[in-house]
Amino acid sequence: MPTILGQNQYGKAENRVVKITRDGDTHHIKDLNVSVALSGDMDDVHYSGSNANVLPTDTTKNTVYAFAKEYGIESAEQFGIHLARWFVNSQEPIQKARIRIEEYSWSRIATSDANSKFIGSDEVNHSFVREGMETRVTQITYDGKNWEVISGLKDLVVMNSTNSEFWGYVKDKYTTLKEAYDRILATQVSARWRFAWSDDEQRMPNWEKSYAETRKHMLQAFAETYSLSLQQTLYQMGSRIINHRSEIDEVRFSLPNKHHFLVDLEPFGLKNDNEVYFAADRPYGLIEATVLRDGVDARIPVDMTNL
Repeated sequence: MPTILGQNQYGKAENRVVKITRDGDTHHIKDLNVSVALSGDMDDVHYSGSNANVLPTDTTKNTVYAFAKEYGIESAEQFGIHLARWFVNSQEPIQKARIRIEEYSWSRIATSDANSKFIGSDEVNHSFVREGMETRVTQITYDGKNWEVISGLKDLVVMNSTNSEFWGYVKDKYTTLKEAYDRILATQVSARWRFAWSDDEQRMPNWEKSYAETRKHMLQAFAETYSLSLQQTLYQMGSRIINHRSEIDEVRFSLPNKHHFLVDLEPFGLKNDNEVYFAADRPYGLIEATVLRDGVDARIPVDMTNL
């Protein structure tokens, strides 16, 4: 039975581009997931395998990152218009371009009280929390006499666009990672904390206030730590919770390092001055640890952070 080619398109899907705009000490983030689909005179590549009319999908990916530098990202709509116009107008075989963009919103992390040394400095302007992803969790265990309450959160995505380094690590013949003295630090926090309250004779914590305050201290510690490693930041987050919330004895963290790699724009004649990043989703470093009140034994199971 004879066949003919129907509707078709091709392109590069889910190009994760993060653009940092530095307005003095204040940083602005545009975080996009860009998918490009092109169609036009593409019969030959399907029938005979001829690539004469094919713009490589790798080129469409490169164009996304280069345009983030050349044009900036004023809005998802304007950025998509730049891309679509370029693909159709610059390549004769391409007659239609479809650009789909997801934009991920970030809000600034509020720092400490008015007496904090960080207020008025760049610390308040480079720390962000991803909106709309966080889930609150809790586990209550009761044996008829004693209570154990372990609460926490998952999928709390945070980012520092500067004030993070990573260098001085062990190197062997397989090491290719370059030392970084100004990098993005981002993670998706999964945290569990165990309350000291265990029986009805004790005063029960104010659960709502405790959650809000614990989350606040966690975020402030993330924002205010000049980080030389994600492990250091983790410990500061846990220590701040323990030191400020007397009702909590133990905090366990699981922090995947959400890597952001500078895109090499030199092949396109562009300089990437810590502006345009590729946001990788895997593989990722995974940092896990427990921070305890002195004299208290760890009791949160390792697998709790997967709940």
